[in-house]
Amino acid sequence: MTAPHRFQDAGHGSPRRTVFGEVAEVYDGARPGYADELVTDVLEFAALGSRRALEVGAGTGKATTLFAARGVPVVCVEPDARMAEVLRRNTAAYPGVRVEVADFEHLGPTEERFGLLYAATSWHWVDPERRWDLAHRVLAPGGALALFWNPVAVIDPGLFAELRAIDRFHGVEEPSHDTLADRYGEEAGIVDGKEGLGWPVAEIRGDGRFTDLRTVRYRQHLRYDTERYLAFLASVSAYRVLPARSLGQLLDATGRLLDSRGGTIDMLRVNDLLLARAA
Repeated sequence: MTAPHRFQDAGHGSPRRTVFGEVAEVYDGARPGYADELVTDVLEFAALGSRRALEVGAGTGKATTLFAARGVPVVCVEPDARMAEVLRRNTAAYPGVRVEVADFEHLGPTEERFGLLYAATSWHWVDPERRWDLAHRVLAPGGALALFWNPVAVIDPGLFAELRAIDRFHGVEEPSHDTLADRYGEEAGIVDGKEGLGWPVAEIRGDGRFTDLRTVRYRQHLRYDTERYLAFLASVSAYRVLPARSLGQLLDATGRLLDSRGGTIDMLRVNDLLLARAA
């Protein structure tokens, strides 16, 4: 029996919040992205007009470039200067993108009210005691809030079990191999018939400052070779916090396993989207 899937990597206050910059280039190359359909749906819902978008926790720009390529002017807030350096490089061709190195919680005062605030696999890192207040404060009346995540899940049950065994042997907490692909149905935020840990629907549903709540799930098949999959694991916070020797041994064992199975791994990429509107 698997544990409930987490739409969070630990969370605000965890030391895991700041480990991604150690491997910013690896993160940029190995992490999965987001569906074009998701971007289309967010922009149709937001109907930005002349207003700009604010991105919280932009990372290296996995989502930023998709919005910027649609002509959306974006103010990106990214707390890690190393991630922001890669972000600036990836968005250099888009003059409408501005990068601020800061936590969302410590973003300087601004009179601007944004037409869209979005967070791509980053909302769980924002202080849960303040994030809804902050979001409502920076959004224009009727402005859109879009929160989305992109978990991946192994398709083959036998391989899944072997990967889980490697994780357990090396003491990984909240590993990437926590949920088999067939546990993901059609409803966003629901895994194995239960709401995933950290999925924020219940929180926002009880907040009268946000209305017009909608959720969507997008699904796509991915195939990684061994090298890219090991890079992906090395960019995940649950693995980054392992002692260097343990991480190296885990990656070696995982690589041997994948190579013994043809050198590839098939996965389901899930994009779960929550949309709401500021009252």
